[in-house]
Amino acid sequence: MGKYSIDMEHYKRLAREVAAEGCVLIKNDKQTLPVRKNDKVAVFGRIAFHYYKSGLGSGGLVNTRYTVGILEAFKEHADITLNQELLSVYQDWMEKNPYDEGTGWGKVPWSQKEMPLEDSVVERASKESDLALIIIGRTAGEDQDMKNEPGSYLLTDLEKEMIKKVTKAFDRAAVILNVGNIVDMSWVEEYKPTAVLYAWQGGQEGGHGILDVITGKVNPCGKLTDTIAKDIKDYPSTENFGDLVRNYYKEDIYVGYRYFETFAKDSVLYPFGFGLSYTTFEHQSSIQKVEKDKLVIEAVVRNTGAIAGKEVVQVYAEAPQGKLGKPLRVLAGFVKTEVIEAGQEQIVTIEIPKTQFASYDDSGVTGNKASFVLEAGTYYFYTGADVRSAKATGSYEEVTTVVVEKLEEACAPTESFERLKPVLTETGTLAAGSEPVPLRSLSPYSRMQEENLEEYIYTGDKGYKLGDVVDGKVTLNEFIAQLRDEDLIHLFRGEGMSSPKATPGTAGAFGGVSENLKAFGIPVACCADGPSGIRMDCGTHAFSLPNGTLLGCTFNLPLVQELFVMLGLELRRNKIDTLLGPGLNIHRNPLNGRNFEYISEDPLVTGKMGAVQAAGMGYAGVTGTIKHFAANNQESGRHTSDSVVSERALREIYLKGFEITVKEGGAYSVMTSYGAVNGIWSSGNYDLCTTILRKQWGYAGIVMTDWWAKANTEGEAPAKENKAPMVAAQNDLYMCVADSVSNPENDNVMTKLVEGVITRSQLHRNAANILKFIMRSPIMLHKLNRIPQEELEEMRSTDDNEFIAADMVFFEQDGDDITIDGSYLDVKKGKTQVFGLIFHKMGRYDISIFAKSDLGSLAQLPVSVYYDNALSTVITFQGTEGEWVTEKRPLGFVFGLNHYMKLYFGANGLEIDSIKITFIEEIKMPF
Repeated sequence: MGKYSIDMEHYKRLAREVAAEGCVLIKNDKQTLPVRKNDKVAVFGRIAFHYYKSGLGSGGLVNTRYTVGILEAFKEHADITLNQELLSVYQDWMEKNPYDEGTGWGKVPWSQKEMPLEDSVVERASKESDLALIIIGRTAGEDQDMKNEPGSYLLTDLEKEMIKKVTKAFDRAAVILNVGNIVDMSWVEEYKPTAVLYAWQGGQEGGHGILDVITGKVNPCGKLTDTIAKDIKDYPSTENFGDLVRNYYKEDIYVGYRYFETFAKDSVLYPFGFGLSYTTFEHQSSIQKVEKDKLVIEAVVRNTGAIAGKEVVQVYAEAPQGKLGKPLRVLAGFVKTEVIEAGQEQIVTIEIPKTQFASYDDSGVTGNKASFVLEAGTYYFYTGADVRSAKATGSYEEVTTVVVEKLEEACAPTESFERLKPVLTETGTLAAGSEPVPLRSLSPYSRMQEENLEEYIYTGDKGYKLGDVVDGKVTLNEFIAQLRDEDLIHLFRGEGMSSPKATPGTAGAFGGVSENLKAFGIPVACCADGPSGIRMDCGTHAFSLPNGTLLGCTFNLPLVQELFVMLGLELRRNKIDTLLGPGLNIHRNPLNGRNFEYISEDPLVTGKMGAVQAAGMGYAGVTGTIKHFAANNQESGRHTSDSVVSERALREIYLKGFEITVKEGGAYSVMTSYGAVNGIWSSGNYDLCTTILRKQWGYAGIVMTDWWAKANTEGEAPAKENKAPMVAAQNDLYMCVADSVSNPENDNVMTKLVEGVITRSQLHRNAANILKFIMRSPIMLHKLNRIPQEELEEMRSTDDNEFIAADMVFFEQDGDDITIDGSYLDVKKGKTQVFGLIFHKMGRYDISIFAKSDLGSLAQLPVSVYYDNALSTVITFQGTEGEWVTEKRPLGFVFGLNHYMKLYFGANGLEIDSIKITFIEEIKMPF
């Protein structure tokens, strides 16, 4: 196989291994798990029949060839006997209580109605079965947060009743949680199941991963990336979560375990980093050396049980309280062992840079404002299997305060509020006090005005092509100087979704999106939604990966990187230059609806996981677009809400994961968030996009907006038309419009350029960022015909009616109609036709098929109509004995201009003259 070939069996094995290693066992009394040979297993819970492979929204819409759920996996295993009578009871009930799909994007229920359990059903199952598995499921997604109510963060009464009855009837009863992120766990102590396993959302191989853990093929080795507290009110962010206008980050740096270990240990049910195994481990550790900028810790991990397994070694730092105040524990490093056989040991070495436990002084109280510092005093280290059980490893002394990194203030707040700070009590413990948050002293606009950009004069067309820059014949600046102001603005406007200029069904296209840009040899680059696999709305299949929470819980960096090598190869095969992921926002609060895409409450785990994902995709010459930059920690009001947060909390918590992924993972594409950070919307936030990202971190890639983002001039409300601040901030790409040339959103970029508010030099600079990205992407090799022949042949090999990086026929609206001539269609039984649609009006549409059949009236000839990869309707013709007839159905609502339709023909004997898609009425958008 060639370098860019995809070994699908290897891909499946890796995904299965990751899904298994991310499972977190938090209780296992009476040796409930693993399943014993010849156990008869009773499976309770309707979600066993409908596995949640991922959450919802753009991060979950991966069209897979298959999904292996929990029941499917169990049925494959020869040593597991399922209680078929119980399954039949559920199947009969579900026929009368079908799965609730909801009413569309942002309006999907996070859980499904559970079957009421009759006592006789449970009693009969307990007599016939050895083990009960109780499956609880939750999904979540964009535009809607979890709620502290039954069916969301809390269990429903029927779910609790199910657990209560089953645990009472069975000696061994395990609860498996098929969820995107942590949920309320207060029921564990109340109903006392003998085992509890967080299985998360494991992608299309998730059921196999759960099977491997349940049967003991894989010894559980996942660890929690979030603290599980007794009550949602125990999380300090809860009182300031969810406001549609303004959220005050009063808890400051005390997020997750940083808060609980410092102020509220008794509120914790399961600590950060916790996870059980079928065996036991013993840790012995010591500091091997302390250098100027790092220290090295060695740990000896011994398997003291009877079963081989892996362990995660976690190192926590405790810095002196000093003048700044610190958490009592900060994760400083971690490593996952290889499989350690029973009675054996492994020595691991963890190198910890001092930057990892340095503190940011945003007030100047240490005399070093806008700097990361190590205050004078003793630094203690603890090593172990979780934050609570980690034991003292050693310490070292900083004699004087050391400046680790000198920066300049950026993204500081302008609004006063009080933040949490530890206060030493008379008993020597720390209590929760407060202090005023330092406010901004330097406007980002004054910094922007001091920019000394080189002035580039428009030269007119010199005949240079972008390929000439690649070949070193001209400089990039000489090439860009040929482009008119209009061209630079068109380059700023990306196109999508489902642009016909890029791989079918993907999220957006950018680069050579106009005829003039194309004439200069600029290819069209492509981006696709992620992060849990490639979303292609035209129906092309892709591989669905485990969700972000599960990836983090593996704590296995090499394994995750290897999985993302495969994803990178898949991206390259589909001519997609960047996946819109990974998501690197912090689990600030368990109720965030999009936590399933993100990784952890901890920035180190988040950053390290992001870095290996970016590096893995980089093997294939593609990349991820890390998002959502920054402080996108809730879905409620994500377009409208302002995150009011200290610069210290930004630096130590909310930006740290992005910084690690840029510096260690080599990320070169970033997506800004919808909302504001301290009054300035991220898409036009100069301090975020330029001061911090580019000047301080040395970033050299592109920055793009989230889709249809708004921007503002400070002090004004955000507006979609106000795109000039994006240009000035060095947010290079606006994503997205239907057509870059016609300016369909009536943006103000040209107006502000003429007025002198923004400059050609800024547009030139941003264009350079975009073109540098394109020149390092595979699409440039395609443009120059430099893709190796074996790779081209691999890309052309399609199956299952897929359209991988292939040309597709598009039909364009004329007046109110889009008409598809029947001569285009192959209507044989089992055939699928996929084509693109270009609309010019948004609103409600019908579809009509004009057809006939020579068969008699009893014949049934179904045509399944899929619109953007979702089944819209099934039109079933009867035989017409040669008469032409028209069947009309509602197609649905069209938002955006480029879409896809797939037709599946279920029987032979139909002849189609034409298909017409007709505009019915305009529907006003709610935004």
